[in-house]
Amino acid sequence: MIVELLKSQPEIALFLSLALGYLIGSFKFGPISLGGVCGTLIVALVLGQTGARIAPDLKNIAFALFIFALGFTGGPQFFANVLRGWRYGLLSVVEIVSVMTLVMIAVVTMKLDPGTAAGLLAGAATESAVIGTASEAVSKLGLASAQVTQLQSNIATAYSVSYLFGLITIVLFTSQIAPLILRINLRDESARLARKLGGDGVLDEGERLALPPLVGRAFLVGPAAGTVVSAFEARFGNNVTIERVLRGGKQLEVDAQFVLAAGDTVFIAGRREAMIEASSAFGEEVSGESFARVLAQRTDVLVTRRDINGITLAQMRERAEPQAGRGIYVAALTRSDTTVPALPGTVVQRGDVLTLVGAPTDVARGAKRLGYVIQQTQKTDFVYLGLGVLVGMAIGRLGATIGGVTLVLGTGGGCLLSGLLFGWLRSHFPVVGSLPSAAAQVLKDFGLATFIAAVGLSAGPDAIRLVREYGLALPAAGILLVVIPGFLSLWIGRMFLKLEAPMLLGAIAGQQCSTPAISALVGVAGNSIPVIGYTITYALSNILLPLMGPVVVGLAAKFG
Repeated sequence: MIVELLKSQPEIALFLSLALGYLIGSFKFGPISLGGVCGTLIVALVLGQTGARIAPDLKNIAFALFIFALGFTGGPQFFANVLRGWRYGLLSVVEIVSVMTLVMIAVVTMKLDPGTAAGLLAGAATESAVIGTASEAVSKLGLASAQVTQLQSNIATAYSVSYLFGLITIVLFTSQIAPLILRINLRDESARLARKLGGDGVLDEGERLALPPLVGRAFLVGPAAGTVVSAFEARFGNNVTIERVLRGGKQLEVDAQFVLAAGDTVFIAGRREAMIEASSAFGEEVSGESFARVLAQRTDVLVTRRDINGITLAQMRERAEPQAGRGIYVAALTRSDTTVPALPGTVVQRGDVLTLVGAPTDVARGAKRLGYVIQQTQKTDFVYLGLGVLVGMAIGRLGATIGGVTLVLGTGGGCLLSGLLFGWLRSHFPVVGSLPSAAAQVLKDFGLATFIAAVGLSAGPDAIRLVREYGLALPAAGILLVVIPGFLSLWIGRMFLKLEAPMLLGAIAGQQCSTPAISALVGVAGNSIPVIGYTITYALSNILLPLMGPVVVGLAAKFG
């Protein structure tokens, strides 16, 4: 009865795969969890034995939305990192070249078909999007429909087998094995690097400082009487700002040329460490009730200015005119939806989101100088979204035959490139193309999960056959496809690129597109310094690896 119900109403199988898959994927074994996508695929493979099938149109639409949103959100960072972050970006190239070479060796030695080869790539590189681009490439090989279905089933099965072993390997390699090879204490190295970048320490995700870094206090003016505000603030590195003055019962606006007088009550805001030092220049501290209505604004700004790209936060403050940077503080830095430590030595890139804090007029001035304010809207520009997907479908029809190997981008590859272009355009012309981050995340999560569930349901009957055929060969290949590129990147990163160990290990996790690996690495490091290296290679590999799906299929069809 249940089998007939699932066959007659496949939407039940779809949502059951999503629910149970994400439940299974949420379980953690130490730092390792399967994740919702892999969990969904495993459940769908099991339910696929019942014969439940999802219409191909739904599968294709879901993947098109996912891959476009992936490119859209990654566009600004991708183009910013192509040249500027070349040292880290080179590691993504190492990943692509070495993984593709190893996959082709496996194709020749193990006689892999195009589907199994693509699934091995997707699983070992822990990049689920490869499943979609490769599946479409298989449908373009000109084979009979039964052969196409079987090869697409092999992609899903090979992915599910190699993903688990690839995930465990990259987590252990970055957080445990690599530090032993480098002969370092990762926690000590991360703490040293945090101090070098200008911080006393960097928090793990979910932690908050008991003493906030930005504070406001009120004082009676004592020894500072007769001092010009700009001179006073400069004494403390412009890390404090006198926002308001109460004189004769009236609140006065303050500018850089304002002169403090004895008996004034001042409201001063800034960084806590500078505030402690500056407090000795005043007299008695008071409650500051008169300043209760002084507002501090918190605004997210997307960095678009070319002259800011590639400089540190400290350099950005130094190069700003004193009046232009007055009263503006960077509270956080976000890159590719990942929070990066906002330390004085942290390098800013175009496409980063800086969270500015200060008086509304100061924040508005800073936002205008840096880029544009990200409006907190819940509306999606469906004209822009629809046009972007249509352009992607048009690009996907392009193809070429090189050395007897037919390469076709397909809808997946086309929508990925279109998403990159439309995301980049949005960052430069923000008046159009609103796609809130929450909406983009839903498109990515639901689109990919729906596509994966549909693939798993179709692959169900062939899954057991493929596992029996290759046995332990696929898990072993999956481990080698992680370890060998990891060792290469570790060697090149230390010997030639001279990268700091915590950032290098983060970059290796990023080139593998592994969120569990960076989470485990941050836990061992004791702070989030490795995230700085992770974001660059993640942005690049997340775009480049899906484009390799059609390449693997084409090469395996010729040489497999």
